[in-house]
Amino acid sequence: MNSRIQLANRFREVILNGTWISNTNFKDQLDNLDWRIATAKLQDLNTISVLAQHIHYYINGVKNVFLGGNLEISDKISFDFLPITSQEEWEVFLNKFWNDAEEFAGLIEKMPEEKLQESFVDENYGTYLRNIDGMIEHSYYHLGQIVLLRKILRSQSL
Repeated sequence: MNSRIQLANRFREVILNGTWISNTNFKDQLDNLDWRIATAKLQDLNTISVLAQHIHYYINGVKNVFLGGNLEISDKISFDFLPITSQEEWEVFLNKFWNDAEEFAGLIEKMPEEKLQESFVDENYGTYLRNIDGMIEHSYYHLGQIVLLRKILRSQSL
């Protein structure tokens, strides 16, 4: 199997459908989650919804580059989102998240193999491969936070 297919599948594992690394994924943790739990504030930690939106923000920013656009994302504002105020808003966001994640994975699969070794936007950002690997690792990092937040919030509501 070529490296693009492996990368796309690893990305799908953390966001959409895998259980190999952490025995869960974003979709498993967020689908059917009540918006009030997703937006529940616990001390000064980010909410589940903010963490999910943060990962989606980066997926869309990198996807824009894959589609030939500019890199327009900024770490400074990567946690700044309008609050989610209903189950409908939460579900609309999740549907967009899953669709954009699948599109991102599809773009990885279609990428010419040699593109993986090219500089991503600027050589200071490393290669396309490094950025895709970084997206996967970054996603697992925040997935772990979401799993812990869900457990804590669930134990508090008992």
